[in-house]
Amino acid sequence: SDHQTVPVDNTYREVMVHNNREFQRFAVENSIYFAPVDEDEVERLVYQHQVFNMIFENRSIFPPIPRPRRILECGSGSGAWAIQVAEEFPECEERLLKSVAVSSKLFPPIAASVIGIDINPYPVPEHSPPNVDFQVDDLNSPSTFPSNYFDLVNSRMMAGGIHRNRWANYMSDILRVLRPGGWCQMVEIYFNAQSDNGTLTENHALRVWSQSYMQSLQPYKDPRAPLRLQSLMTQAGFVEVESRLIPVPLSGWSTDPREHQIGAANRANVHRLLSALAIYPFSQGLNMSNTDIQLLVAQARSEADNPAFKAYFPVYVCIGRKPGSSKHRSHGESHRSHHSSKGGRHGDSRKRARH
Repeated sequence: SDHQTVPVDNTYREVMVHNNREFQRFAVENSIYFAPVDEDEVERLVYQHQVFNMIFENRSIFPPIPRPRRILECGSGSGAWAIQVAEEFPECEERLLKSVAVSSKLFPPIAASVIGIDINPYPVPEHSPPNVDFQVDDLNSPSTFPSNYFDLVNSRMMAGGIHRNRWANYMSDILRVLRPGGWCQMVEIYFNAQSDNGTLTENHALRVWSQSYMQSLQPYKDPRAPLRLQSLMTQAGFVEVESRLIPVPLSGWSTDPREHQIGAANRANVHRLLSALAIYPFSQGLNMSNTDIQLLVAQARSEADNPAFKAYFPVYVCIGRKPGSSKHRSHGESHRSHHSSKGGRHGDSRKRARH
């Protein structure tokens, strides 16, 4: 672990049970995150990761970064993406450690080349590669990482966690911690069920679920943030910003073989998320009874499975580059800038927690 981290406080490990699901007490009480954190949800996150892998044809990094050394993942969840990238680039850590061997007394080696941040200390999967490190932090607070540090920041599925008035500063933080020429990539599902054939009306359960989800999160989060990724990146100062919309079927209804395969794989994820994402916000924010929530979820699942509706969630993907040269500075230089910036706005008064 590096000198910016402390052991995880047990406060982060406390859970509360709501409608038979476990939630992180700290996240719920501080309005950070309203989805469960139990084994069922970890399993769902793994399904979701597999679906993303199918959509992106197993590409974990979208921008042109041939040999990334330091990667940050915001919202690491089950840890599947961070582990996949750490396995793809095992030489990161080796190169990193070699580069500081001479001056290790002045610049202690960083523990990992891939760092995953989440508000919840999810169990770290066994046999994780040595060059991945999972840390606990609230991404709604200013980043404690040094400036000009990472080659890539991956922000995936953060719309349910970032406060609605935090997005501009969140993007500025990402820009700051990237080295000049470094890249940010963002992936968000817009949880507003769509159909292009006119069969899905506002009275259908999938649409009622979508509107209820957005309404219940509205006071705290911006469920429409996925629609704004391109403008958020551009306004923060990123260049070469590219955005793409991918309709992802909720089940295997498509006649296109590839889309059918993705939809069929996504069905398990969708069935779980329709319940998981609704349980807390629908009951607490909309005063719905557990019976009404389960009934709505059951109807929404049935419609998601019905090929007549051709229902999908829009997925937004956006990449952008930090202006400046993409040449790596030496490891020592990045640490010198870190030490000299202490006491400034981004000092280390708040420590990240390591697992």
